[in-house]
Amino acid sequence: MKKRKQRLLIGTIVLLFCAAGGVAWFFLGRDGTASAKAPVTARAVRRNLASTVLATGAVRPRVGAEVKVGARISGKVEHLYANIGDFVRKGQVVAELEKSDLEAAAARAAAEVEVARARISDAAARLRLAELESRRQHNLLARDFTSRQAVDRAMKEKESAMAGLELARRQLEAARAALEEAKVKLSYATITAPISGVIASVSTQQGETVSAGLNAPTFVTIIDLGRLQVDAYVDETDIGKVKVGQKAVFTVDAYPARDFNAWVTAIYPKAVIQENVVNYDVVLRIDSPAIALLRPDMTASVTIYQQERKGVLMIPRQAVSHAGGETFVLVKSGQGPPRKQVVKTGESSGGSIEIVSGLREGEQVLITQ
Repeated sequence: MKKRKQRLLIGTIVLLFCAAGGVAWFFLGRDGTASAKAPVTARAVRRNLASTVLATGAVRPRVGAEVKVGARISGKVEHLYANIGDFVRKGQVVAELEKSDLEAAAARAAAEVEVARARISDAAARLRLAELESRRQHNLLARDFTSRQAVDRAMKEKESAMAGLELARRQLEAARAALEEAKVKLSYATITAPISGVIASVSTQQGETVSAGLNAPTFVTIIDLGRLQVDAYVDETDIGKVKVGQKAVFTVDAYPARDFNAWVTAIYPKAVIQENVVNYDVVLRIDSPAIALLRPDMTASVTIYQQERKGVLMIPRQAVSHAGGETFVLVKSGQGPPRKQVVKTGESSGGSIEIVSGLREGEQVLITQ
């Protein structure tokens, strides 16, 4: 029994030595020293560079594409024809206010116009009579059959009739203006859609009484979903790279696998400060047939493309080091140790960076990071 335990102990020790030898063989070379890991290198090559600017934004209606429709007069909402989600065309009636009093006012104004016309007819007849009397008195005076006083009286009647006719004409103009005002007020009782679009919200109900003050009460909000844009908020460090006319692509969370094409139409000069970060609003015009899928306030992930540059010398960004105020790379030269080479870098694209000077095409650099 004792010998059996000794043999088991010796076997265990032998197995441990074998395992240790296997580990040593794995990590050591044949000569028993650690094999040196070959350095990773990359070659400086020329390729086309299309730099991008990334930003986050939101889908917004363009100016004039979202309209709040309200009433310019007070009154009870007699009919409301709009529901959220309905499509309405420009000029379509969306609501009507109670308007019996306005119709009565318009009818009264129309009657005043007819009265003014009658006054003009009466004044014109009086003028014709006064003119005849004036001529008759002048003829009688020429034959000494009347007095000068009668002639003057006839002239005065004629001038008075002319003034009366002019006054009647002015009264007709005033009556017509009052009629037009009454018609306009009557038209305010019928609320129509100023643009074609979708009803986004309804702010009142049928039967409610609305009061028009300094601000017109809003009935509905209409949005033209075919006139949307993207407001992309670009960091101040990248805004200098963005120019009007540049192409862009964006995605929204609702359709992550779909790209929507766009292009830059405006850059707002005033900064937008969000959580102490300075951004600038870059307006993108959507140029995609799938614009009907978008809705206002959707979050957009935006990529803005700069103009492509051809034949740019590029190396991996991990090959560039910074120390002592210098930017440099380690260039592999033959079998000797790598040499330090100061370089000037340019724009970045993905995992590569542009080399403006200090390096030639085809040279190999060490990946140091």
